[in-house]
Amino acid sequence: MTAVFTETLTQGLSEALVNRLKQVKLAVFDVDGVLTDGKLNFLADGSEVKNFNTLDGLGIKLLAQSGIKTAIITGRRSPQVERRAEALGIDHLYQGREDKLIALQELWRDTGLKADETAYIGDDLPDLAAIRAVAFGATVNGGHQFVATHADWRTSRTAGNGAGREFCEIILAGQGKLEALYNEYL
Repeated sequence: MTAVFTETLTQGLSEALVNRLKQVKLAVFDVDGVLTDGKLNFLADGSEVKNFNTLDGLGIKLLAQSGIKTAIITGRRSPQVERRAEALGIDHLYQGREDKLIALQELWRDTGLKADETAYIGDDLPDLAAIRAVAFGATVNGGHQFVATHADWRTSRTAGNGAGREFCEIILAGQGKLEALYNEYL
């Protein structure tokens, strides 16, 4: 049963895209508009509130369990993102970076990983150069349409509602690792 489910995740992807997924050693996430719904909520004292989805969190943990490094590159600075990254064991966190491609290049330099070993998911124009620079560039359902025309793949779920989990699972399915991970929960 799990084999059928995990195999259907990569249906519709070209053989070339599946082959690129097999090489992924680093998964990079934008935050607002990917791991959150993109809405900015401020309290009266000026502090910011972000809502994260636990589906995404488990997906990120599954990547780590499979030996895939994880990173966040986000344009805003937020203590909530720092806490969430720490709680999930995110390997690398770059905040306050609108220059996503430059941050991604710094990440490659710091880790020794390369573009053809990287998957990236973002939702808007600041993510576009990074999406185009990696082996597997993804966007979310409801993200900017122009970005979607340049992405390799788009989630069926929306931002903050499990889109990040789908991204994790498509990588794991492409590498043939998802079924075994699911079976651990049976």
